[in-house]
Amino acid sequence: MQIVLADLVSADGFVSKDTVAGGYGSRLRPFSRVTRIMSAIKQRLHALPSVQLGYIAAICAAAGHDVVYSEGEAAEGDLAIVLTSLVDYRRECAWAQEQRARGVRVGFVGLAASKLPELFEASGDFVIIGEPEHAIQRLAAGDFLAGRVPSPPIQDLTELPFPRWDLLGGNRRGWSLPFTGRPAGGSFPLLASRGCPEFCTYCPHRILASYRDRPAKNIVDELEYLCAVKHRPYVVFRDPLFSEDRDRCLALCDEIRSRGLLLRFECETRLDRLDPELLQTLRSAGLAAISFGVETSSAETLKRSGRRPIPPSHQQQIMAECRKLGIVTAAFYVLGFLQDDWSAVAATIDYSIALGSTAAQFKLLTPYPGTPMWKQLSARVYETDWQQFDGFTPTFTHPSLSADELRFLLGAAYTRFYVRPSYLANFLRLRGRGLRAAERFDSSVRARHERRERAMMAKAVVC
Repeated sequence: MQIVLADLVSADGFVSKDTVAGGYGSRLRPFSRVTRIMSAIKQRLHALPSVQLGYIAAICAAAGHDVVYSEGEAAEGDLAIVLTSLVDYRRECAWAQEQRARGVRVGFVGLAASKLPELFEASGDFVIIGEPEHAIQRLAAGDFLAGRVPSPPIQDLTELPFPRWDLLGGNRRGWSLPFTGRPAGGSFPLLASRGCPEFCTYCPHRILASYRDRPAKNIVDELEYLCAVKHRPYVVFRDPLFSEDRDRCLALCDEIRSRGLLLRFECETRLDRLDPELLQTLRSAGLAAISFGVETSSAETLKRSGRRPIPPSHQQQIMAECRKLGIVTAAFYVLGFLQDDWSAVAATIDYSIALGSTAAQFKLLTPYPGTPMWKQLSARVYETDWQQFDGFTPTFTHPSLSADELRFLLGAAYTRFYVRPSYLANFLRLRGRGLRAAERFDSSVRARHERRERAMMAKAVVC
């Protein structure tokens, strides 16, 4: 059987799927000069192949099936598997309908298909509910799938074959800019665990299946396989909490070094799951970049959202250690929690600047289906188009901030963080006199931002 695996590229903004927002995906449509630049950078650095389809390709190929990859082109085959998202589901359904008209059976996989199967089932022959591998193993063995197909999670992740990137166009060449960490093209995603052990009420990472992790040896076996596929690969660990188990991280680094593997990697984690010794060890094994959630500067807001606050002193210590080691850092922030007002959002923006990560991503609070936050806010949700649940669009009535104010504050966050002389100096890793000279110009740039903000909204983004 010839099986088409489809991860459709969107022409409307920059769309990330797969493990972004747990699999619901995000869409950045540029809404300012800064976000136009951010969108262009993301197009080059953040367009990763789908790890879900990588596993599916491996399972199907091992069973003797031919695998064909599509990013939206019509493809000949007996069956097509479409990776779904919330933010681009209409295009995914339209492509599926076109394939069915060509005589191809179509199935859907992904978090969006699992939690909102009604969006997809009229456009395909089956919808897999849950992590897809169990159902795909049945399909590859000859089972006929139809309708809603339950797929229980694989409990022992070492039973799965490694993703087949050679079948998904994964041998692309990559090039790097100084200080950016991730190369443009040529990166490989890797799941060292699934689910998340935390309890943040707004996060979709834990709503599909429980947390499971892989032993260090099994992870490094996959890294060794990637090193055979590509010279000195760049690996993006897609776990939401990579360093949950400190001992496993140390064992992972020991195994990488003992095998003499040459690679660079990045991970996402919580800053309270890092310390200077662990950072130094990770760096020696190839760590190039770390991303982490700060979310808001208010500890009380975090507690009300089920997220454990991290002392600012520890966050600052880890940032200082990363700068010393040359590790690129990316901090995530969420604007528009129920407790937020204009001043609280401004305080979070100020904190993002003071923390001084290499990059920052700001999004609006989005109540995703299946999360506890959805249950809390569903009565306030006014948006009826699921594609607008993209992380950058207001979707519910906020008690203190209008939709226009939220959009303005989101744009101001990107401008305030990136449009300042000290940001460029820090990005270029200037120290001493060069950094101090840049910081002296920050106040005049900040005053200009305030004048512009007052002209547009009659008030500045200040606490």
